[in-house]
Amino acid sequence: MISKNKIKYIHSLEQKKYRVREGVFVAEGYKIVGDMLPFFDCTYIAATSQWLEQNQTAINRHAQNAEIDEVTEEELRKASLLESPQQVLAIFTQPHTQASIDSIANTNLCIALDDVQNPGNLGTIIRLADWFGIEHIFCSKNCADVYNPKTIQSTMGALAHVSVHYVDLTEALKSISGSCPIYGTFLDGENMYTKQLSANGVIVMGNEGKGVSKEVESLVDEKLFIPNYPEGRVTSESLNVAIATAVVCSEFRRRIS
Repeated sequence: MISKNKIKYIHSLEQKKYRVREGVFVAEGYKIVGDMLPFFDCTYIAATSQWLEQNQTAINRHAQNAEIDEVTEEELRKASLLESPQQVLAIFTQPHTQASIDSIANTNLCIALDDVQNPGNLGTIIRLADWFGIEHIFCSKNCADVYNPKTIQSTMGALAHVSVHYVDLTEALKSISGSCPIYGTFLDGENMYTKQLSANGVIVMGNEGKGVSKEVESLVDEKLFIPNYPEGRVTSESLNVAIATAVVCSEFRRRIS
């Protein structure tokens, strides 16, 4: 059984100020919670008897200190932040991750997001990064919150494998040393499919409506364009940022594999 106070607490975590104050985030669903249990400190679980029975080994191994409430589906519905709850809701501690974009980009491929606002887009990009083996994403400080419940759900558990860092993006890109390439997608860029690509560097993706800011654009030294087909055909103005990220990352990995 779950108390009214606990339900109130869970619902408060929809708001960033309470997530920041408590240093936690909410994840829901058997896949997402199951994927995250080995990687994040779990402080609370509300789950049906079926889920608890099926996941007892994982709980004993990864959530020994978590408070656990066995709940009915109706109780879970009242506590859930989703329209359709899926057997389990968990609260995890936010990890403290730090990484230098310079050290990462000089040896690996990473993604930089310039004011991406939609939590679903951010979550999808994290999921894409995981699929393409990109382990670090650097977000400008005005990006959507990675711990927004909509972001967490959109990652489908990929946050367990991808570190997200919030930085002053302009200053971070300025700190990159050597000949490390900084790529960005622009309508006036060069055809991505004929452009030489590197196995390391930064891929900058911009805001949903405004694209890459002028300050960040001035630091991009390799402008890419995703051509539409057939050439000259009238299409929509641009691709969704998450879809564009998928196309770009796929081409990078195809080219350097």
